[in-house]
Amino acid sequence: MNMSYDKLLHIETEKVQVGFNKSYHYHRYEPTPYEDLEKLVHVFPLRQTDCVVDFGCGKGRLNFFLHYLFKSTVKGIEMNEEFYLDAMKNFEQYSKRNKRIKEKILFYHCKAEDYTIQEEDNCFYFFNPFSIQVFQKIMNNILCSLEQTARTVTIIIYYPSEDYQLYMNNHSIFNRTHEVEVGIRKNKEKEKFIIYQNVM
Repeated sequence: MNMSYDKLLHIETEKVQVGFNKSYHYHRYEPTPYEDLEKLVHVFPLRQTDCVVDFGCGKGRLNFFLHYLFKSTVKGIEMNEEFYLDAMKNFEQYSKRNKRIKEKILFYHCKAEDYTIQEEDNCFYFFNPFSIQVFQKIMNNILCSLEQTARTVTIIIYYPSEDYQLYMNNHSIFNRTHEVEVGIRKNKEKEKFIIYQNVM
């Protein structure tokens, strides 16, 4: 299943990071399984007008998958230079067969909390890539952006940690709108996406 999408999109996103990051604030790279992404977009399809920001994008799997299906604008934020360069290589391969995408798929080599939220950014994806402290910084950046440009934004969290859920559930401007179950972990806890949107 996974390899068929990589082959279809002419990208390489399979290899999981060996070892761990030096800082406990940043977790290792592990791509979201394609079969789980299929379940997500079945419940929560995107629009061509959406602009998705993937924090900790790794090699860009989500970016190419969502652009292929919906032609949405997708931005990948990656602090690891090796993964960023891998994402750019994938972009080169993908763009050979998908013209006019230079403004639709973008990658930024920086820490997630240093990315400046743009007014067109309306969907934010997290695969539990950071400590709660970094997540809170990013959420504060999103909230500041909402104060400047009011709009509906969507927060998608895959493998949501208890810390992430506690923060989001106690944040009054966000409502949990969808929950997409995708499997059972070894400890019998359900694997899932949780989707939140702000109250307008």
